[in-house]
Amino acid sequence: MAGRRVRQAGLHLPGEPGPHNAITDVPGVEVGAVTLIEGSGPLRTGHGPVRTGVTAVLPRGRAGVGHPCAAGMAVLNGNGEMTGAAFVEEVGLLDLPIMLTNSHAVGACHRGVVDWVSAHVPQRAQRWMLPVVAETYDGFLNDINGDHVTPAVAAAAMDAARGGPVAEGSVGGGTGMNCYGYTGGTGTSSRQVPFGADRYTLGVLVQANFGARRELVVAGHPVGRRLTDDDLFAASAAVQPAGAGSVIVVVATDAPLLPGQCKALARRVPLGLARTGTSGSHFSGDLFLALSTAEQHVSGSQYPQPGDERLEQMSLVPWRHLDRFFEACAGGGGGRAQRAVRQRRDGRPRRPPGARTAGGAGAGDGAHRPVAGRCACPGGEVRASQYPLGVSTSMNSGSGSVPPRVTLSRLT
Repeated sequence: MAGRRVRQAGLHLPGEPGPHNAITDVPGVEVGAVTLIEGSGPLRTGHGPVRTGVTAVLPRGRAGVGHPCAAGMAVLNGNGEMTGAAFVEEVGLLDLPIMLTNSHAVGACHRGVVDWVSAHVPQRAQRWMLPVVAETYDGFLNDINGDHVTPAVAAAAMDAARGGPVAEGSVGGGTGMNCYGYTGGTGTSSRQVPFGADRYTLGVLVQANFGARRELVVAGHPVGRRLTDDDLFAASAAVQPAGAGSVIVVVATDAPLLPGQCKALARRVPLGLARTGTSGSHFSGDLFLALSTAEQHVSGSQYPQPGDERLEQMSLVPWRHLDRFFEACAGGGGGRAQRAVRQRRDGRPRRPPGARTAGGAGAGDGAHRPVAGRCACPGGEVRASQYPLGVSTSMNSGSGSVPPRVTLSRLT
């Protein structure tokens, strides 16, 4: 079933996807990615091999930075980091790009957002900035302590943000990730949600780096226990326990929701992930952010100005009608994680149909360009020669080689 999705294989997934089956089906949402691939062989801190990157999610696109969205977040297991979460919890609003990267590049991406906003939206930079930067751990495949992600790389990801198809798999912040002992990374999908005379879209983007192979469930079938023969991650349990790593999920919808409703939506994400088999390892930071891009005419947390003392209003889908949005979030949630699991041994991200050949959400083959002196492929292709077949289970000890990309048919 190489190259096929669940629906094409005759398996049922609930809901009706949007035109791209991606978070960018939500009007205004843009996604950009920079993928860093360099070197092979034994790990040498500061030199490589490098298998990492940055993914940027701009809820209202580059033109809408500084325009707040209602937002809320939830935590299944707190062994992870999402900067800016305390402020989202306090005011229920978000108006800056969302960045996904590896665990030790959070500071670089945080600085990158500050620099990028200062350059492109200077009026927003006149107030404090608390960017949302979330991480998962790619130290099994990547020189995570080598400082390869810089603020310039983060800025390039924001510059690359576009609507349309989104590249998946070993791309952007998901480049060096694993999921259920297979190549993990970036996955996305969307669902159409009717409400009265309107039709809204709910989209999700996941950075998948979680799950032990033995746990894997596909369409209700516990297939993982039959697929343990080539599980490199279980063999390396002395270095990193199977199931460790984390998962970050961003949920976006154009339905008008209050911050508390966004938080309720975020709490449904792990219900979808659980359908893929995960039990939520202690060593996995499972953090979820949900937001509404509906136009609410609220000014956000700005400094008060003379004469601006007036009431602001937010519209909302009534709580009694939210179940259909919960179903869209949880019902297809497992598919987003499974879309992140890669089939190919060469580690290439899946090029989406109609993808462009320049940087951005839909960038495909030929999208390579240098950033910060390294191979950066925004949404682009990773060549097979960059993944040697020398296998080691002691990557973090500094003596190993980059393992091969193990195979699994694409599931969604």
